Amino acid sequence: MAKITGVTFKDGGKVYYFAPGKDRYKQGMGVIVETSRGAEYATVVIPFGEVEDEKLVSPLKPIVRVATARDRETHRKNIEKKGEALKICAEKIAKYKLDMKLIDCEFTFDGAKAVFYYSAPARVDFRELVKELSQVFKMRIELRQVGIRDEIKMIGGLAPCGRECCCASCLPDFRKVSIKMAKNQGLSLNPGKISGLCGRLMCCLAYENDYYAEAYAEMPKIGSEVETPDGKGIAVNANMLKMEVRVRIDDKDKDIFTYHDYPVKDLKFKPQHAPSSKSPTSDASDASDDSDADSDPDSADIIEDK
Repeated sequence: MAKITGVTFKDGGKVYYFAPGKDRYKQGMGVIVETSRGAEYATVVIPFGEVEDEKLVSPLKPIVRVATARDRETHRKNIEKKGEALKICAEKIAKYKLDMKLIDCEFTFDGAKAVFYYSAPARVDFRELVKELSQVFKMRIELRQVGIRDEIKMIGGLAPCGRECCCASCLPDFRKVSIKMAKNQGLSLNPGKISGLCGRLMCCLAYENDYYAEAYAEMPKIGSEVETPDGKGIAVNANMLKMEVRVRIDDKDKDIFTYHDYPVKDLKFKPQHAPSSKSPTSDASDASDDSDADSDPDSADIIEDK
């Protein structure tokens, strides 16, 4: 087991593991860590923990020190510079008439490089843009293209549920989500009702999928015949939270029908096949919505002016 300290570089961002130094850390404390881009400012979210060695991809980089008042001031100034930087970059994009949408920017802790994030329907030739930005800011400029899910994660917004988008507030990593999860939960397959602001399937569909997959397997198929304490009927609805089934019982003699709710344990029916919540499906309509899974900014195409 390796000893680790978990930090994030953005609110609600992915947690990265670093080798703890000699200092003692508290949650929410600012620290300076060593990264591939050099020293960076980060916030502690896991003061101390242990992780199995095989779960660590590479040797842990160290936490250099606890952030000083000067470090915090530098970090604050870097954040304050974002607004003006975005404005200037947007003006230059309009000047060159580039088909790209500027999303966000950030400055490295040492102020040596600025990274601009954008989305675009196709590849963009922005070599002239990068040259001009480097002349304006007097530093290295890096442009990274991100996908639509990463765009919403950076911008944020209110989801259909009325709360802030999970990806922008509490979801460090994107999970694979499939239409099968919506079927498991008995949700409407209307894209407008199960899609988030990004236009992709909502991340929250995966939160309780394991439970719904198990409950689904214990329920009769909607429209199938079931045997109840009051006779045979047709299953018309299933409540997987209460584990109840609504059954329509026909009285052919009186030419009427009635509806009754029964606990699933009181019914007899032919079990239906349980949908898999873990293995991929071969049905194209049930394919997982992970087309943006490779849009991590760390793996995006980069054009950089040095």
